[in-house]
Amino acid sequence: MTPEAWMTIMSPIEEYLAELSDPDAPVMPSKLAHLSDLPPEDLAAFRDQWPEIDAQRRRQIATRLAELAADNLELDFDEVFRVCLADPDSEVRYAAIEGLEQCEDRSLIEPLVDLLAEDSDPLVRSAAATALGRFALLAELGKLPIEDGSRVEQALLTTMGRLDEHLDVYCSSLEAVSPLSKPHVEELIREAYQSDSLEFRASALCAMGRNCNPDWLPILLRELRSSHVQLRIEAAKACAELEAEEAVPRITELLDDREINVQLCAIEALGAIGGQLARQRLEQCAEGDDDILREAAEKALEQLGFWEDHLDI
Repeated sequence: MTPEAWMTIMSPIEEYLAELSDPDAPVMPSKLAHLSDLPPEDLAAFRDQWPEIDAQRRRQIATRLAELAADNLELDFDEVFRVCLADPDSEVRYAAIEGLEQCEDRSLIEPLVDLLAEDSDPLVRSAAATALGRFALLAELGKLPIEDGSRVEQALLTTMGRLDEHLDVYCSSLEAVSPLSKPHVEELIREAYQSDSLEFRASALCAMGRNCNPDWLPILLRELRSSHVQLRIEAAKACAELEAEEAVPRITELLDDREINVQLCAIEALGAIGGQLARQRLEQCAEGDDDILREAAEKALEQLGFWEDHLDI
């Protein structure tokens, strides 16, 4: 049978998968939308054909799909990403986790727990821990069955208890479990902050913001003046998470920081916290000469205006 005759008896999804299998054909974002919200029979065809595609090609496709999912919430590649979670290539698994960033379906918990516990790539394990953090927050808000919340908590704590665990995986697990308002979680945050490791301390500051306990504020205010760029950034982000108006005067000091990343973080934090002083300083930045800072300030003012209008309503 000629290729042309073969194509005539293929379904549309099979034709597209054949195109995707061709390493010389460009991966066009507009066509990738064909993989959105696949019906069961098309998903089965994808599951069968996907392993036959070259690994480099699978990486390219999975990465593009994750980017599309982040840019267009109307596209639904969740079932495709679930297939990719079991891919033999770690880059594909990582992209799949990233692509599932908005998914809060509790059926995703178990595969993420398995990846966190068993995957050979620390980048994948770290991404799995971060993804489980969404479910820890849902559990804290009472939007997840108790047994699911316990499963997530136990998986993250078990990971942190492994003596040979990779640093990034440990930090991601700490940040992921931090929304749970439990004494042992707060103790883990405190221990990480008291560590000699800069990475642990930065992760602890991030966890303090997610923990939503205002008792962390004195530490965060102090670290806004840290000599370490990473700690100043994480402290500003955490103050924004806590919506701590007390931190605004000190955050405004960071608008003159020598590091532009710190300045940008301060602008974003002021937009999240709000208040008269925050608005005044953001308006000053929006009238400044630096294009990058001006654009960031304008965006922060838009965010601030949105929330103020929302509160008025």
